[in-house]
Amino acid sequence: MRTRFRSVPNERSQRRGTCATPAPGPGGGDRAVAIPPELDSRAGGLGSPAQAVALATLCFVLFLTFLDNTVVSVGLANIQSTLHAGVTSLQWVVDGYALTFAGFMLASGTMGDLFGRKKVMLAGVAVFCIGSVVSATAPAVGWLILGRFVMGLGAAASEPGTLSVLRHVYPDRATRADALGVWAAVSGLALALGPVIAGLLVGADSWRAIFWFNLAFGVVAFVAAALWVPESSDPEGRRFDVPGTLLGATTLVCLTFAIIQGEISGYGAWWIDLLFAGAAVFAVGFVEVERRISSPMIDVGLFRRPPFLGSNFVAFATYFGTFSIFFFTALYVQVVITQTAYQTALDFLPMAVALILGSALTGPWVGRMGARMPMVVGCLLAAIGIFATSATLSPRSTFGTIGWTLSLAGLGFGIALVPLTSAALAVVPPQRSGMAASATNTARELGAVLGVAVLGAIVDSKLTGDLASRLEALHIPPNFISVIIEAVTSSGVGTTAAKRAAEHSHTVHVSKLATDVIHAAYAAFGSGLHLCFDIAGVLLLVGAVVAAVTIRRHPGERYDL
Repeated sequence: MRTRFRSVPNERSQRRGTCATPAPGPGGGDRAVAIPPELDSRAGGLGSPAQAVALATLCFVLFLTFLDNTVVSVGLANIQSTLHAGVTSLQWVVDGYALTFAGFMLASGTMGDLFGRKKVMLAGVAVFCIGSVVSATAPAVGWLILGRFVMGLGAAASEPGTLSVLRHVYPDRATRADALGVWAAVSGLALALGPVIAGLLVGADSWRAIFWFNLAFGVVAFVAAALWVPESSDPEGRRFDVPGTLLGATTLVCLTFAIIQGEISGYGAWWIDLLFAGAAVFAVGFVEVERRISSPMIDVGLFRRPPFLGSNFVAFATYFGTFSIFFFTALYVQVVITQTAYQTALDFLPMAVALILGSALTGPWVGRMGARMPMVVGCLLAAIGIFATSATLSPRSTFGTIGWTLSLAGLGFGIALVPLTSAALAVVPPQRSGMAASATNTARELGAVLGVAVLGAIVDSKLTGDLASRLEALHIPPNFISVIIEAVTSSGVGTTAAKRAAEHSHTVHVSKLATDVIHAAYAAFGSGLHLCFDIAGVLLLVGAVVAAVTIRRHPGERYDL
């Protein structure tokens, strides 16, 4: 039986001169629905025991979906060697998840409003678990990518409910602010711990252990949500935005596919250009549909408000930068420096600690000073950390060399990520808070998608084009250059790939050719990596400027749900 919620004023809200926001009714008005007594807490902190249990369960589901943004990063080198996956395939392993996550998040939020947030959340966790099984048992990289797409679809259905249900579980505004702080901290914690958990799992077994871990975690999350998360919905006056969903998802698929596959087929290929043109046409169509439809997934008019636009840009920039670190640093230290999964986990541990610390300290900072300054400082620190990592990362790098640079980047990301949602929610009416939160989370995932796609295309271009010129400079016979490039890109930039390529040649001694190829491949990979870090760092600096210009704190404005 569906539990209905009714927002009622309590002692704390009366003292503050405000009351908790009621649910939206038909036409955007307020509709009163009943709150279970055990969830109608008037205490501070995280409320009643029932509220705390519901919050813990929601955070458990949130941790699962955000964890998989980064948990696969440390397994990429192992995937590359065991499934003979090239850089393009590895991009799809990461982007397959983020793409469906971003493409269907807004639509899933609407479905939760219409059919029940708990139902949609549970369905999403179930789909996530199915995708985990497909990924764990994948016999080839294509099956792994398919599994990641399925997992992303499940995450898209699961994640919006963690925030919208929280709003109904905590009708009191002050207590809800505390709960939102926990929610934001858990999202940062999941991102930070992804590489560390993956390093331990891959070190103990292989990359497949990551997805068996996801399955076990998902089953526990499903049972907990079924038992302790209350149901809620707001179907009146709402319709599912079918054209907006299709146009938005098609835009993302066309754009991402064109960027990633363009490196293989060439950006001058007619069908790649057609995909780029299609993405532009579908994007325009999406905006027009959302402007005219009565129940849009996203009210595009919200982007006319500078704080909303600015916070979404910073969300995009921070995730773009985050994935430049997680994707490429993990791949580099394992493939080039030949670190084990355990060593890679150790490399990322200081970054995880710094990210968690930054998130924890930023909550009270936002409460006192608003979102503007934390977002500016966070973007600046993250940019400095990325530039420092770019300057110090080399085949001779050690934990002592890059540990502090990754920590600095992690601290910046932790500070910047916390105020993103609150800044967007502060300038929208209460009945649109779910839409605003989903828009910000979509901007985050778009940053992940395009960060991996665009930067991965740059690395792949350097690894093929730059490597070819370096091999020519080494006077390697032209008929063997393509063989060497194929071996390096499919098997990894290491001795195994080099020797595999060298075995095709009888004119040069195997060991010398292997050494020459390794050094050329290291240089080509490093050249692309440093360029990617520079691009991500500049984007974060732009994010700091955008936050300084667009984010404002008006007198009496509160940064919570």
